[in-house]
Amino acid sequence: MSRVAVLSLHTSPLLLPGRGDAGGMNVYVRELSSALAQTGVDATVFVRRHSDAPTVVEVEPGFRVVHIAAGAPDLAKESLPAVVDDFARGTEAWIRDHPVDVLHANYWLSGAAGHRLKHDLDLPLVSTFHTLARVKATTGDPEPRRRSDAEAEIIACSDVITANSVTEVQQLADLYGADPRRIDVVAPGVDGALFSVGSPQGARAALGLEGGPVLLFVGRLQPLKGLDVAVETLAGVGRSHRDAQLLVVGGASGPEGERALGRFEAAVRRHGLGDRVRLVPPQPHHLLSTYYRAADVCLVPSRSESFGLVALEAAACGVPVVAADVGGLRTLVDHGRSGLRIAGRDPARYTEAVLSILDNPALAASMARRGAEMAGRYSWKATAGRLRRIFDGLATRVLVDCARG
Repeated sequence: MSRVAVLSLHTSPLLLPGRGDAGGMNVYVRELSSALAQTGVDATVFVRRHSDAPTVVEVEPGFRVVHIAAGAPDLAKESLPAVVDDFARGTEAWIRDHPVDVLHANYWLSGAAGHRLKHDLDLPLVSTFHTLARVKATTGDPEPRRRSDAEAEIIACSDVITANSVTEVQQLADLYGADPRRIDVVAPGVDGALFSVGSPQGARAALGLEGGPVLLFVGRLQPLKGLDVAVETLAGVGRSHRDAQLLVVGGASGPEGERALGRFEAAVRRHGLGDRVRLVPPQPHHLLSTYYRAADVCLVPSRSESFGLVALEAAACGVPVVAADVGGLRTLVDHGRSGLRIAGRDPARYTEAVLSILDNPALAASMARRGAEMAGRYSWKATAGRLRRIFDGLATRVLVDCARG
């Protein structure tokens, strides 16, 4: 199993995370494909053509991106289900000329294409969902029925499903009836060469930050990510730390992104925080470490989060994390030791948690140290090694047959 087709229909690892539909999954596909290539696995990432980029982009030896024509380049994400078959046909044509051993689908749209390719090419299918419709529905972010139905079909026919955390394993089993014997936990990693403990003073100087405590929010601006909670938390913290500031790194995402941005700006005006909130456009991934190091606390108030890469990167940089008690964040944030997890969405509870860190330097230092130690256990090399063993195991496994035909 030395050749893998990585399916990433809706977004490309070449795009800048934090803008549009690009986010943690882009980082995942890029870093994992690179790490697989370094283990000797030839990784070809198939994405939908969204620009006039060359058909094939050689990222590094053993890792390339292939652009497949499927609908208009500027097609909205909400319209992508209509071009899944076009994407699958284009990918199939490429694979017939450049054979692979296994399909690795990322997100449900890629899974739908992978499901078809599995049967048409008689290849094993490994599926990683990143987010799940039925999980989002439980937290107030309903998705179209066609998505949850498609996920159920993909789950039923995948030879292996990789979950980012033990929590996601349970969600797959409880909400989709997935067979636990076909689920493997393969946690994402963090690049320790980029994300590591550094000088907060140096980072703040580099960013031109002055004054008091810095709260940090990194992510796409959409309701799911909870930026409104971060603003309300700053307002609460500001009652005792009048010079506290909030640094927001990210851009609007999806049809609700502009509305989320509007609500964010309205909340900033309502609380009179205009001089203490800085909105920074999406940054190249390798530059985010400076923003993490400049922070006293990183806020991750997402309504749902299958893993929580921001929390891991912040911890790797020695920053305590205050996060929602959901999904993979339950694994990444060791409550009371590397950060604090908050049940519910009450900004008052986030405020209390942040203040407990800001007002106790010894606790903050202890959390920073333990978070960095925890992050040291996650690496893309380990993630790639785990996935390669899964790929190799498929060579002797009888493939699932859902009788799609």
